[in-house]
Amino acid sequence: MPFELFIGLRYLKAKRKSTFISLITLISVAGVALGVMALIIVLAVMTGFEEDLKDKILGTNAHIVVLNSVGAVQDYPQVMKKIESIDGVVASTPFIYNQVMLSTGKNVSGVVLRGIDVATDAKVTNLHKSMVEGDLKSLETEVGKTPGVVIGKELAKNLGLFLGDTVDVISPMGNITPLGMMPKLNRFRITGIFNTGMFEYDSTLAYVSLQEAQQFLGLGDVVTGIQLKVRDVYKTGELARKIDRELGPPYHARDWMQMNKNILFALKTEKSVMFIILTLIVLVAAFGIASTLFMVVMEKTRDIAILKSMGATSRSIMRIFVFEGLIIGVFGTIIGVLGGLLVALNLEPIVSVIQKLTGFELFSKDIYYLDHFPSQVVASDVVLISVTAVLISFAATLYPSWAASRMAPAEALRYE
Repeated sequence: MPFELFIGLRYLKAKRKSTFISLITLISVAGVALGVMALIIVLAVMTGFEEDLKDKILGTNAHIVVLNSVGAVQDYPQVMKKIESIDGVVASTPFIYNQVMLSTGKNVSGVVLRGIDVATDAKVTNLHKSMVEGDLKSLETEVGKTPGVVIGKELAKNLGLFLGDTVDVISPMGNITPLGMMPKLNRFRITGIFNTGMFEYDSTLAYVSLQEAQQFLGLGDVVTGIQLKVRDVYKTGELARKIDRELGPPYHARDWMQMNKNILFALKTEKSVMFIILTLIVLVAAFGIASTLFMVVMEKTRDIAILKSMGATSRSIMRIFVFEGLIIGVFGTIIGVLGGLLVALNLEPIVSVIQKLTGFELFSKDIYYLDHFPSQVVASDVVLISVTAVLISFAATLYPSWAASRMAPAEALRYE
């Protein structure tokens, strides 16, 4: 062990007359630990929310959507075949997208009607996994029977609809009559209810079969676009540009990041801002380390003079106090990492216990529309937080250590 480290460890041990300094040292350790712990917990929760939101977006929507900029997509089976031949594309499915109104006689709600190919939709989206009542296969009704429609849980609640009920679907693009344009109306039967966990989707989406949507909207044998599932969801931008080159105008592809860039940018920005704000806690603890070292230097004036008289260099004196400050920072960081991981990895049961003890609901599922409290620890975040805390602690030791190394032995021993 270098003698600088040995002496630095000795200075951390409390003596009877330096109990106050040792108390400040403990407070500095606690400050670093609390800062690191808060950073790990908050970033784990924000990462969990972000990943949960991405799962819900990707579960309902496709990774890439291919549209025709001048109208509907014609001869879509051939277009799908060409797209699926591109490396990186896993599966494709056609869809129809239009705005309609649902009416029960007493309640009316505007929704987005999606026509889907039941046979291929499950290969691209996870809508079939979100079904809480009925199933998507019920959309394929026999000729002559009331066609089926699948709606979200929140939409069913708003309209007072249950499985098996009927609802009128009204399209503003109706038939031309002597009295003008008359909205087209058709009656559908609720054959399924889904719950994605996203209020926006569960309250505004309704699904029918592709053939029924084409017939009801008078589209013929065309579709609005083609949804794609890809191999790597984080390289969709590059793949979308490749699809644009392969298909050429008037087709264009949009990936899920581009279609949800506002909310994803907001989450990323909020996470970065929270990291900066919570780092200030570690900075406050660093001031505690600096003040502790200043007081130790003042108390150890005679020791510093004796060490210099025995041949210790200014660099060695500086190392002694740098080691002392680093020990405080590293020890606080280790405690903070262990505490942060313990809480972050067991956050949901901890929140449940707190809610039971206090009787206060910290996390309302009706408000946030999540069935669990998301928390995901990322190893790179933990490493970044740890390194940042140690570097801040190291920076806090430099000036007090430099001041100690500049001390002259004669001046230090003059009044001893």
